[in-house]
Amino acid sequence: MKDFSDASFSPETIAMMTAALDASIAALPEPVSSSHVNLLAEAVLRATKQGERNVVAIQRLALLELQITPRA
Repeated sequence: MKDFSDASFSPETIAMMTAALDASIAALPEPVSSSHVNLLAEAVLRATKQGERNVVAIQRLALLELQITPRA
């Protein structure tokens, strides 16, 4: 996981990020790999850190980033 040690979020924002991550994971076909979950979590953190607060927008950004991220 990337370094997000300088990020700080309110409890409400964390709840919103959790909802976005859960919805992103639920949108994937089973089985969902841990590497996909990590990539989605990083994307959620990154979008939120950049100021996005819309759950649906964050979910879409995370899923889009997962689609375009090169994997070995």
